[in-house]
Amino acid sequence: MADNKIAILGAGSWATALVKILSNNDLQINWWVRKKDNIEYIKKYKHNPTYLTEIEIDLAKVTMHTGLRETVATADKLIMAVPSAFMSEALVGLKKEDLKGKTIFSAIKGTLPDKKMMVSGYLNESFDVPLSSIGIIAGPCHAEEVAMEKLSYLTVGCPNVTEADWMAEMLTCRYIKAGTSPDMQGIEYSAALKNIFAIASGICHGLGYGDNFQAVLVANAIQEIKRFIDRANPVQRDTNASAYLGDLLVTAYSQFSRNRTLGSMVGKGYSVKYAQLEMNMVAEGYYAVKTIYTINQEYKVDMPITEAVYRILYEQMSPAVEIRLLASKLA
Repeated sequence: MADNKIAILGAGSWATALVKILSNNDLQINWWVRKKDNIEYIKKYKHNPTYLTEIEIDLAKVTMHTGLRETVATADKLIMAVPSAFMSEALVGLKKEDLKGKTIFSAIKGTLPDKKMMVSGYLNESFDVPLSSIGIIAGPCHAEEVAMEKLSYLTVGCPNVTEADWMAEMLTCRYIKAGTSPDMQGIEYSAALKNIFAIASGICHGLGYGDNFQAVLVANAIQEIKRFIDRANPVQRDTNASAYLGDLLVTAYSQFSRNRTLGSMVGKGYSVKYAQLEMNMVAEGYYAVKTIYTINQEYKVDMPITEAVYRILYEQMSPAVEIRLLASKLA
């Protein structure tokens, strides 16, 4: 196996954006695209037929595979970019030995709802991947803006400095600035939590709350992130950095935020199920709130926003009532 070969697992919008970013560098990308018809389409037209169709795929640098184990075997570094809700299903067929000795970077900003755990925990427990061989790619970086080559920032969270530096270098290009952090677990939790708070932001928007209240909501959300990740993984960190606060802001406010869109529809009176069907895209926060709520039964961190979103989405409580009660707790 050649050094520094990389494989991307997943063919959605963020996976497609990562293919574009990494194509700027001189390395061979192996891309797991599950559907054979999509591979044939990309080979013919150089575009993903379903996501970010405006991105032209550099076929000289990208080799596509339908077989998961085949794709994994081509590389020593993997980027996982499948929706978290389907991750355990997607990896069925992979064995522990398939991932042995590989560095795995998760670009998944969510949790595994069927396992009630984070991606890093799942890889560690189910595949014996050491936490030192796992990294997180996160930050305020919507795939749609990558497609338009708008300046964006990413952070590679990984305890292995050498691996983090390499991945950051590979992600850096004219329109992407990438930095590193050793706080893999804190960034991973924060990336999931900000989706929950984006749903809350959307619900408030759908209910007619204004910008003034949204600012208070987000200010309290970053405090909630800090309380939770400091309890889950107590290390030195600055939650005002872009990997935490920046990612929260763009997800809570951006027109491209799926989680904000889901929340806005719920706030306007749509059922959760209808909103999900109408969007036809995965809003990771829907699954994350149940996982974080469950984990927090042990941690017992004060998380009023998370609890309000959980009650709205999973206990069918009135959004108007829950946000009114939440508003009385915010400062």
